[in-house]
Amino acid sequence: MNSSKLKDVQNLEDTREVDIQKVGINNVDVPLRIQRKNNTNQTVNAKVRMSVSLPRKYRGTHMSRFVEILNLYRMKDFSSEDIKCLVSDIKKVLKAESANAKFSFQYFIEKKSPVTKLSFPLAYDCSFEGNLNKEDYKFTLGVKVPIATLCPCSKEISEFSAHNQRAAVKLKVKYNQEIDKVWPEDLIEMVESCASVPLYAILKRSDEKYVTEKAYQNPKFVEDILRDLVLKLRKDKRIKSFETEIEAFESIHNHNAWAYQSEGI
Repeated sequence: MNSSKLKDVQNLEDTREVDIQKVGINNVDVPLRIQRKNNTNQTVNAKVRMSVSLPRKYRGTHMSRFVEILNLYRMKDFSSEDIKCLVSDIKKVLKAESANAKFSFQYFIEKKSPVTKLSFPLAYDCSFEGNLNKEDYKFTLGVKVPIATLCPCSKEISEFSAHNQRAAVKLKVKYNQEIDKVWPEDLIEMVESCASVPLYAILKRSDEKYVTEKAYQNPKFVEDILRDLVLKLRKDKRIKSFETEIEAFESIHNHNAWAYQSEGI
């Protein structure tokens, strides 16, 4: 049967008078070559969500068109700037008032152990998200950074040792892409500099000694890490707004410690 003669159910009129803010596709797996700060690229497996606004008069949107548009971008060296072009294409092709696209992926950075300088990649959860509402475009860069914390209270009240634990810092920032460039590496480095100590993918005994002693010399509550990070974010003139949270997976409590801050959102 000729596809042009098939009934287009999505375009049928809907009488319930409900505008839908976002409708589209989610959890699309796609390989992407992501541009890196060092002018190389890295192939990642991205999870993609794409959506548009849908006026009340239409019953549905055309899901296949999202994938057709995505297919045009998947073979290029993808950067955060491409998100704006992508959502513009989505908005135009689907004749929508607004469009959104989010790419979530694991980004690997080579980490050298602090003493032996052995190198192995460490994975960081990252995301690019673009939102185009009429002509107003906003981009959000997100990272999730694993770190370690050592409790100042435990160190102060104990005759020796102090409890420590892994923690995760989630950070999302907005910046003007037409003026500035912020890389995932920039945010990851900023977060790790606020920790009691960063995490590493490989440690020999001399490295472990260094990491343990550095954490002991640099005890921090989640409140300390959050405040240090907020000051760095405020100082960075490229960043217009941010949202961040830290969760420490406590080693001696049956709960986690958590702190949150957003500014300019």
